[in-house]
Amino acid sequence: MTSNALFCRLSRPGIASCFGSNLDDIAHALAHGVRGLSQVDRYTPGTPLSLGPVTQALPEDADWPFNHRSRNNRLIKAALDALGDQLPALLERVAPERIGVIMGSSTSGVSETEDAIARTGAGNDFDDQYCYYRQELGAPSAFIAEHLGLKGPQWTISTACTSGARALSAARRLLATGRCDAVIAGGADTLCNLTVHGFSSLDAVSPTPCLPFSQHRRGINIGEAAALFIVTRDEGGIQLTGYGETSDAHHISAPHPDGDGAARAMQRALGMAGRTPTDIGYLNAHGTATPHNDAMEARAIHRVFGDVAVPVSATKALTGHTLGAAGTLEAAFCWLALERQLLPLHVFDGAFDSALPPLALVDNATPTAPLKAAMSNVFAFGGNNATLLLERTS
Repeated sequence: MTSNALFCRLSRPGIASCFGSNLDDIAHALAHGVRGLSQVDRYTPGTPLSLGPVTQALPEDADWPFNHRSRNNRLIKAALDALGDQLPALLERVAPERIGVIMGSSTSGVSETEDAIARTGAGNDFDDQYCYYRQELGAPSAFIAEHLGLKGPQWTISTACTSGARALSAARRLLATGRCDAVIAGGADTLCNLTVHGFSSLDAVSPTPCLPFSQHRRGINIGEAAALFIVTRDEGGIQLTGYGETSDAHHISAPHPDGDGAARAMQRALGMAGRTPTDIGYLNAHGTATPHNDAMEARAIHRVFGDVAVPVSATKALTGHTLGAAGTLEAAFCWLALERQLLPLHVFDGAFDSALPPLALVDNATPTAPLKAAMSNVFAFGGNNATLLLERTS
């Protein structure tokens, strides 16, 4: 399977997204290019934006400990529930001291702080419904560990948009130490004023559905999601066989224009897995639809793959950019691509930017050959780059 002897099996994912949690529905949306975006003006009154909110009913938190009551944790609980019978089977099979939790998030419970400010007024003391702990970045992993009674290592990674991907690579490293027999790993982020207005201040938000790699692209759509895997050293199934992590330190928000770090992340993932570009049957691009990010990623893909026409799509056109959850959510899309033997469609206006190196954008969901390996790119502020490589082994 790979030159690396470590097995790192990814379970069936648990997802809470704008497509819901049902994997059949999610696979259908990917294969048919269904956008899960809505026109929402909650964060920009009178000016609707295309956002990717989760609209499914979420678990109630009224009987949870006060410090865990947040929308972010409700999204996580929905994703835990979506793991189905895999979760109780894990808890029965593995001692709580041997199960770790690694999450990625960039917002945690910030939306609850925003609600508290709205209730009490800016500059005033918070009321007794406010709890600072909810917005701490460690809250997502602490919630899962406490909710499930887990005693193994637990922490949250916050590296902006690469957080969820880095949670999975960190889970692989934790398993390699022998400290754990299983890790619940993933990402969760919630729509809030902080992210919508923050990206808007950078002129990076498109008011209409985004168009990755189009000459008419105007920016990103923001979304929210939670996505989780149970990661074990078991053989078979779909394995995380490689990852690459780099940092450009080029600019606080803009990527390196030539995609140097992005290319190295892809090359490192290939090297760890013992694969070449010709082995990759699908690439989920970061594809935010911002002018600079799409340009650098297209250049980086061309540098790594050259004349290999790897099928590429950017699923943020369907879900919006789910920030700290994106790396795990899009790894879950790669998992579904491998498990269901489908290629997620690339949805845009058909006007590919001719100034970019050519990409084999997916316009047919049926692979031309058995899909055995898929790659997922995620890039973040500060030139923080991550690539995951998944392989189907059975």
